[in-house]
Amino acid sequence: DSIKAESLPEYSNIPISFEVESLLRAELLNNGLNGIILHEESVRPPYIKDYDKDNGEGPTRFPKAFDISNWGIFLARKGKTPVGGATVAFRTPGVNMLGGRDDLAVLWDLRIHPGFRRSGIGTKLFAEAVKWSKERGCWQLKVETQNVNVPACRLYVRQGCHLGEINRYAYASEPSIAHEIMLIWYLDL
Repeated sequence: DSIKAESLPEYSNIPISFEVESLLRAELLNNGLNGIILHEESVRPPYIKDYDKDNGEGPTRFPKAFDISNWGIFLARKGKTPVGGATVAFRTPGVNMLGGRDDLAVLWDLRIHPGFRRSGIGTKLFAEAVKWSKERGCWQLKVETQNVNVPACRLYVRQGCHLGEINRYAYASEPSIAHEIMLIWYLDL
C-alpha cells in the first residue's frame, strides 16, 4: 500500500536491524589501478547493525529533514500487521544522492520485519519502487548500502542492479562506522 507521512510512525515500527555475519572486503588490485575485487568474509563475532539507531529516530525523521512531497512510501502488511516498508526519494532539494537529476529516483529505505525476511516481501517492495519510479519518468533507480549488509547486496543483484560506485572512505568522519564501505547500486529502468 502507498501511505502518507502520517503513517510513518507505523512504518517506523518495522525493525531494520540485522545481524552482520559477513562483510564484503575490498581488495585493491595494483592499488586500484587494475580494479577492485569484493571478497565475502565471515565476521567474528557477529554483531547487530541498526540503521535507525545509527541515524536516530528512524523514518519519522524523513519529513523533519526533507520535503517528502515527491516521495513514494510503501507499506507491506500481513493482515493488519506491517511487515515491510520501502521509501523512494525523487526530485527533492537537499537529497545529495539525487545529484540534481530529474530522471533518477533513490531507494531511500527498505526494511522487512525479521520474521518475514526471505519471504519475497523485499522483492515485491523493490518492484513497487521500480514501478513508482518509472511512472515519474525516471530511467535509473539508485540504492546505497554498505559492505556489512551482504543480504541487501544480494537482493539488489537479484533485482538486476549493478554496482556503480565503491567509496571506501565515505564514513571516515563517523568513528563507529568508519570501517564500512559505501556501495552504490543502480538499476536501469
